[in-house]
Amino acid sequence: MQLNRRRIYFIGILVLAAAWIFVSVDRDGTSTAGLIPAPQAGFLAPDFTLETTAGESITLSDLRGQVVLVNFWATWCPPCKAEMPAFEQAYLDYADQGFVLLAVNAIQQDSVPAIDSFRADNGLSFPILLDTDSKVSRAYQVQSLPTSFFVGKDGVISEVVIGGPMAEALIRARIEELINK
Repeated sequence: MQLNRRRIYFIGILVLAAAWIFVSVDRDGTSTAGLIPAPQAGFLAPDFTLETTAGESITLSDLRGQVVLVNFWATWCPPCKAEMPAFEQAYLDYADQGFVLLAVNAIQQDSVPAIDSFRADNGLSFPILLDTDSKVSRAYQVQSLPTSFFVGKDGVISEVVIGGPMAEALIRARIEELINK
């Protein structure tokens, strides 16, 4: 009698587990499209939502279908400053082809007035995002500045570039490669 009761409990647990799996599955694949998020080439770019210096919220996953360059930088970083003109030109040249540049600034190491002044002095028109609590920098395991992530239309990281400044030719080649995929 006790053996039958255990079997019934076991079967009940299996049925509940199967029901839970059935109910909780992501049928349309919008969460991660079946890919594991990780800050390295070949993996889905970790999603984030940050505010721009103008107070607008931008979510990375909302940009799927576009090529995205996520660049971690600071105003006090010489290589970061050196690559900004090339980023601006690439942004202007490829924005109408589905290219988005997100410049993520870890604000604990910088200040909004310094960022605004840097933007004005350099005529930057792409979004500058504020990583106020460094959660995004930690999610992307940023160890040095600048660090850039080229993200394809599918949300998958195609290349990680640590250090800089990146040559404008490299930036353009990577963007064109991703746009034409």
